[in-house]
Amino acid sequence: MTYRLGNDLGYRPGMQRRLLAGSIVVLSLLATVSPVQAQDSEGGQIVFRAGVDLVTVSATVRDRKGRLVNGLEARDFVVMDKGETRAISQFRTDRAPLSLAILFDISGSMTVADRFTAARFAAHHLLSQLEPGRDEAALFAFDSRLHEVAPFTVDTRALNGALGEVDPFGATSLHDAIAAAADRVSARTHPRRAVVVLTDGIDTSSALTPAEVSGVAAAIDVPVYIIATVLPIDDPTSKRATPQAGQRAADIGTIEDLARWTGGSLHYASGPASTSKAAKDVVEELRHIYLIGFEPGAATGWHPLEIRTKDGDHTVRARGGYNLSSRH
Repeated sequence: MTYRLGNDLGYRPGMQRRLLAGSIVVLSLLATVSPVQAQDSEGGQIVFRAGVDLVTVSATVRDRKGRLVNGLEARDFVVMDKGETRAISQFRTDRAPLSLAILFDISGSMTVADRFTAARFAAHHLLSQLEPGRDEAALFAFDSRLHEVAPFTVDTRALNGALGEVDPFGATSLHDAIAAAADRVSARTHPRRAVVVLTDGIDTSSALTPAEVSGVAAAIDVPVYIIATVLPIDDPTSKRATPQAGQRAADIGTIEDLARWTGGSLHYASGPASTSKAAKDVVEELRHIYLIGFEPGAATGWHPLEIRTKDGDHTVRARGGYNLSSRH
């Protein structure tokens, strides 16, 4: 694989470290919003006003050919909460700014087969898809801990210079790092937000399981997108894949499930073309998210969700549920 990045822009922020606590604190996903005024905005942001509690869900819709479906309205969706239909009281499709937490795997395994260079290449393409001055992004890295390489900024072009701030080293706490990064991006005000993970998919030291991580990310409505850097022979979508690529895909299956449970997806990056396409596909999907809000049921605890459209040819991807604490 051959990858070339542009010149460093000289952005060299100090490194800050943050460990994810060993136990999970289940985060409340409820926001106080008026269903009548929920679509009001100031400066492109949702305006939260006093009223009833709403659950918000980010959803994408594709047709049978895998193409994104745009132009749907609230009446086209069905929301099932614990098997009960919920009325949609908030619905947004506008082109709101994005908040991306780009998460680098800097574990020792990323030194194999130029995977780390591939990850930098993918990050470069992600940043090139963003709109400077409007979208925002931050760079994080992880081995056995989460490191903040560059904080959230709308000067996304300058972040290219921070790509040289990280070097592969140490063990891999992939699951823990995803949960911590999701927590960071959940504090951002933009409604369209996500974690994009650049990794080879190998976890060697996490305290958290994929199911636990997806529960954290789903509870705060932060979809997780995985860009797996692999050799072409290990990429099941590549024409150069060997019969053993299926086993490699099975090894990555746990993080694919993690991404799917949060409403995100897995992409393979096995060369410049596929890496560029993966970055473009992730950002394009985030641009076309439907933001759906509804009043939750009365029961506390975990609420499994099913979001679908009335068109049977559509596939909807959204988080698998939410956790409800005591009502206000």
